[in-house]
Amino acid sequence: MAAPTQEVARGLKGVRGFKTTKNVAKERPSRMRKLNKHVKFVRDIVKEVCGLAPYERRTIELLRVGRDKRALKFLKRRLGTHLRAKRKRDEMSRTLTAQRKAQAHR
Repeated sequence: MAAPTQEVARGLKGVRGFKTTKNVAKERPSRMRKLNKHVKFVRDIVKEVCGLAPYERRTIELLRVGRDKRALKFLKRRLGTHLRAKRKRDEMSRTLTAQRKAQAHR
């Protein structure tokens, strides 16, 4: 069997070249922003005054009849991403339970 040829520097890729210091990148702001107290307050007021959007009303109808998966598919088409759709579906189901609780309280 022939001996390996010219394999002296094998495995030494990380130790070659001029030593430099890495640039420390500035931390970028997150895309998933934390909800501010004031912003949440304003959004709640707007939702109370204006009511639900048409797609939100349809989602609540789908949840009412037990079509959770269909509601998720519908929201994914409207909102664009699976994660946003899941969050909106959870929000709408909380809204639905709040409505039912208010109805039972009367």
